[in-house]
Amino acid sequence: MKTLRTRVAIVGAGPAGLMLSHLLHRSGIDSVVVDHRTHEQIATTIRAGILEAGSVRLLVDSGVSDHVVTEGDRHDGVVLRFDGENHRIDFQDLVGESVWLYPQTDVFLDLAARRKADGGDVRYGVSDTRVDIVDRPAMMFTDSDGAAIRVEAELLIGADGSHSICRRAFPPGIRTEWFREYPFAWFGFLTEAPQSHPELVYTRSAHGFALISQRTPTMQRMYFQCSPDERVEDWDEDRIWAEMRKRVNGNGFALKEGPISGAMVLPFRSFVTAPMRHRRMLLAGDAAHTVPPTGAKGLNLALADVRVLHEAITEFLADGNEDVLGVYTDRAIDRVWKAQHFSYWMTTMLHSAAGATAFDIERQRGELSLVTGSRHGAAYLAEAYTGWQHSK
Repeated sequence: MKTLRTRVAIVGAGPAGLMLSHLLHRSGIDSVVVDHRTHEQIATTIRAGILEAGSVRLLVDSGVSDHVVTEGDRHDGVVLRFDGENHRIDFQDLVGESVWLYPQTDVFLDLAARRKADGGDVRYGVSDTRVDIVDRPAMMFTDSDGAAIRVEAELLIGADGSHSICRRAFPPGIRTEWFREYPFAWFGFLTEAPQSHPELVYTRSAHGFALISQRTPTMQRMYFQCSPDERVEDWDEDRIWAEMRKRVNGNGFALKEGPISGAMVLPFRSFVTAPMRHRRMLLAGDAAHTVPPTGAKGLNLALADVRVLHEAITEFLADGNEDVLGVYTDRAIDRVWKAQHFSYWMTTMLHSAAGATAFDIERQRGELSLVTGSRHGAAYLAEAYTGWQHSK
């Protein structure tokens, strides 16, 4: 087995792992990043596409790329549609911020290209990855050429997603977990069609939730609420569009339709674990927390983790004081729970619950009226959607 040494070993080459590696490089700290997925697999996996203002600033100001600004689609608001009417939440007017529609696959491509241009050690398509935190932090794996590698480091970072091997390496009893599984899912699909609306439209209807989103001027992504047990193969194009129409169309508003591709069922789960650190191993992104997609927080939370984690790592490697590593969870977890609440709130406000009573339905309508009819209510949604300031 070949042994390599680096300062920071990172498991996971998604946006969180690559962004951390990039920030460390800018601080003069070397790292090795590995992922069991190939570059192509990561680049072709459809993910969320809304970036908070802070995420956009991080990508641009850190020198990753300005593609998010030059090629992304700036959104200054969203629409809440209920009772057949559109109600726009104006982010710029309410909080002076915007979000950008920019697919996570493009974020990955920008980061991967930057790490390659900077000579970063990023290894895709590895197998048999294991971690060791008993003695010196280390990760072991078989590279894409079949060679056995051991990487020893001063710190080990788990940015390896919701099925994290790093999280599972915590000793029993160290972590606390919080978990919620929702009784519904999203049926998502791509359609080759013009935009039905220039901004995202979150729709509550008697038939269930629906979301109109965009990808490009000619390719759109849409979702509707369904059972977690729904099977994609049971839905042909006619049935999909009929379901979307009855939830969204009306009062002069109509979807622009086209050929459908890339259909999938997306279950809804909330998960948090803490602490996000054990000894010299730390977790970031989905390895530590997941949220429902309703509030568009998953990728943004991961990048927020990395921003805080980078600061802790640079301070620790400069003076060896492990206390700064312990503070990482406290700084990151506050934002995590804010995002959990916001995602839960948006989800329960907009989705139809099984067994809902007439009271439940009218209360939900009252909540939407409060948000859209009150500047203070709308401002809360705008602030949470565009992103909170980082805690110090």
